[in-house]
Amino acid sequence: MTGQRADARRNYSRILAVAEAEVAQHGAAASLEQVARTAGVGSATVRRHFPTRQALLEAVFQERIQTLCGRADELGRTGDSRAALLDWLRAFVEYAVSARGFADTLTYEPPTDAPAGDAPHSCGAVLEGAAAPLLRRALDDGTVRPGVTFHDLITLVVGIALATEHHTEPSVQADRLFTLAVEGLSPSP
Repeated sequence: MTGQRADARRNYSRILAVAEAEVAQHGAAASLEQVARTAGVGSATVRRHFPTRQALLEAVFQERIQTLCGRADELGRTGDSRAALLDWLRAFVEYAVSARGFADTLTYEPPTDAPAGDAPHSCGAVLEGAAAPLLRRALDDGTVRPGVTFHDLITLVVGIALATEHHTEPSVQADRLFTLAVEGLSPSP
């Protein structure tokens, strides 16, 4: 956004603030036209700053994404690879459940065979770039089933978040389902 005129920077900030409120209220299906009206700009102005719904949603969730990335970095310096990966995934589930529209944002992204560094700078790609070392370390240590991919983990978290969003206490139910997924349906005696 550097190099933009002052009014363009103000429009961007106003659009993003309005979009955050709209997404919090309506989720990923928030109306871009309503965002434009409430921000006091035309829909073309919204599309100039955010050419797609996905671009707008990614901007709305940028701070949460960066927090999760920071958490992955912190946990990467701990000793227990399984605990580090599970702590990060639990934080990911909490964020996905607490931020309406966040899980929907991640469902827009199909899996890719490109390494994390080569993928576009989407929410999923940024999260993968941060958390892939946690998964790789757990795989290397044998604390995670061989063949588990980062896409598997995103699918699990998104599924839990979407399945629990209409529950009376979504975070409680999401935590229960996450624990069930980690421990399995039939633990060994």
